Amino acid sequence: MNNDIAAGKWKQLLGKAKATWGKLADDELMRVEGHAERLVGLIQERYGKTRDEAEREVHRWLETHGPRH
Repeated sequence: MNNDIAAGKWKQLLGKAKATWGKLADDELMRVEGHAERLVGLIQERYGKTRDEAEREVHRWLETHGPRH
């Protein structure tokens, strides 16, 4: 899964990510720096999801909010 988001775009998407995954702290989302794999790991940890579940969730989110949009 390589759906990384450019740093500038990531900063714009932080609010949407926070709205989607409210259990993630602002500083955690900043450390993600647009790297999809880091976001998947955080979602796994905070929400107790499997790797596959978290990857699917991030993939769907990126389709809606990601770099192409």
